[in-house]
Amino acid sequence: MLTLDLTNAPRWHDLAPGVRVQLRPLTTALMVATRSDPAVDAVPEEASDEERAVAFAKALARRAVLAWDGIGDAEGNPVDPSPEAIDALLDVWPIFEAFQLTYVSKGLLLEQEKNVSALSPNGPSAGASATAKPARKPARTARRG
Repeated sequence: MLTLDLTNAPRWHDLAPGVRVQLRPLTTALMVATRSDPAVDAVPEEASDEERAVAFAKALARRAVLAWDGIGDAEGNPVDPSPEAIDALLDVWPIFEAFQLTYVSKGLLLEQEKNVSALSPNGPSAGASATAKPARKPARTARRG
């Protein structure tokens, strides 16, 4: 069953110990806007899938991040989210991976859910009926001697 979140409220996501970000819900409007982001459009055709993924993730994060905790500058002073700071945050590999897993992949789970069938009541083959029939043994013929 598909569960709808009708509140559409922002949520906090932990990306690393002591680092969390408040993100808008991952909606169709947010994804469509990100797909047409100038930074995503500017990715050259010959770019790798990985380069495209980074450009898309940064464009999505620039639209989705509302606030954060545990992020500071080189001197340890707290930094507010800005497009440059969000891009720099996603340049940190473990943060990028956590963002992809905790936020982006949640939106993709629905795609996987539509490919799932209900389980059989007592195991993988419980509801199945045999379709193969045993081969007939050839009839014996009497030997003539």
